[in-house]
Amino acid sequence: MNSFQLVIRSIIILAIAIVYAFPSAQTASSQDASKLPNIVFILVDDLGYGDLGCYGQSILSTPNIDRLATEGKRFTQFYAGCTVCAPSRCVLMTGKDTGHCLIRGNGRDNLGPKDLTIPEMLSARGYTCGLFGKWGLGHEGSQGIPTLKGFQSFFGYLDQTHAHNFFPSFLVRNDARFPLRNIVPGETKEGAGVASQRIDYAPDLILDEAKHFVRDNTKGPFFLMLSINMPHANNEAKEKGMQEIGFGPFATFNWPDAEKGFAENIRRMDLAVGQITDLIDGLGLADNTLILFTSDNGPHREGGHNDLFFKSSGPLRGSKRDLHEGGIRVPLIARLPNRIEPGTISNHIAGFHDLFPTLAEITASAQTPKGPGTGISFAPSMLDVTTSSQNEHEYLYWSFYEGKKGQAIRFGKWKAIEQPLGSAVRLYDLNNDIHEDDDLADTQKEIAEKAMRTMQEAYTPGVGNWKLR
Repeated sequence: MNSFQLVIRSIIILAIAIVYAFPSAQTASSQDASKLPNIVFILVDDLGYGDLGCYGQSILSTPNIDRLATEGKRFTQFYAGCTVCAPSRCVLMTGKDTGHCLIRGNGRDNLGPKDLTIPEMLSARGYTCGLFGKWGLGHEGSQGIPTLKGFQSFFGYLDQTHAHNFFPSFLVRNDARFPLRNIVPGETKEGAGVASQRIDYAPDLILDEAKHFVRDNTKGPFFLMLSINMPHANNEAKEKGMQEIGFGPFATFNWPDAEKGFAENIRRMDLAVGQITDLIDGLGLADNTLILFTSDNGPHREGGHNDLFFKSSGPLRGSKRDLHEGGIRVPLIARLPNRIEPGTISNHIAGFHDLFPTLAEITASAQTPKGPGTGISFAPSMLDVTTSSQNEHEYLYWSFYEGKKGQAIRFGKWKAIEQPLGSAVRLYDLNNDIHEDDDLADTQKEIAEKAMRTMQEAYTPGVGNWKLR
């Protein structure tokens, strides 16, 4: 036996040893790919922790999303990757927090070939992956477009400002522009603007494509990412940015126009979730389909809308662009019949960067990010496995690069915030002060100092404009 054959034999023996050392991995890995669960990941845009009925919303109605919570599990301490869109989505897709990921702010940065993503991991595991809606992590002509990052099918918006417009002049199918009949005067080259002639409503077109994807892949396994650009405002329309789609049944309400428009956004968003859920159930796929629902950051105060009108942050303080809880704590609902007990609640502390290793564990994939700033699987908490098998974070870290910048950290019950950067660090006990009213930094100096040290250790310099110091 030559040296090359010896090396190959050693690798095979080692692989067999690893499999038998971890029986659960052996079982999952030996599964036929078609037996793996389908995954439907619904990501909405700028939805607050308190915008859903199942999270305490008392004015607006979200029956379809509430149904998911009734039939699945609702997480109460789950965090977005950042307090604005692009970096939050980068954390989600790459499994690295904003102290370590590539895209750390809203701009025109693109993921590169070396940035492993969730769909690349799932594609290697045998999944057919489709993205429908907003991407924001790779622009036209770049290496970061969805079809180069693991998705076999894409239809929607590449550019995040393009996604502000519900009636754009084009969408993108895979890597080419797909023209629409809307007229957008003064449209930017990326597609942002305000339509003067509104014919083709992009969210409905995107939803139809997502439903076609499900029907075409019933034999599975498939990964559907439905990235809905609601209830985001069209910032280019300024104070009328919540009025793009009209007011629907709220037209006669004695509310400001922007709030009627926001309510209609929430209604349409909920209907879209209901259509996807009903399709999954109607095709007999429910028992083998994990549905996840979450938001990319806290509620906005844009397009004339005030997040306080409907108390979109619920019991939390702050909103989008804040590192207080209202800016980063978001809903997460998970449904998988027979594996997730209906109507349950989890207080496990987790974040966007944990979804990569969680889906890797559920699908028995070996591909997952390693090193500082990467996530921890919470599959045991999601799937009702014995809680003793659930690993916990030492801390969760966020950095924010707009304006005067900032950073925050959560460890156990403690939350520390330095925003703006260079200001005195504020310290809160979230177990007793969820609204972050009582700054304990002066009375708990050792803990505040520990938080400052840990934030220094959790941050590595970013590229381009994304540097805190």
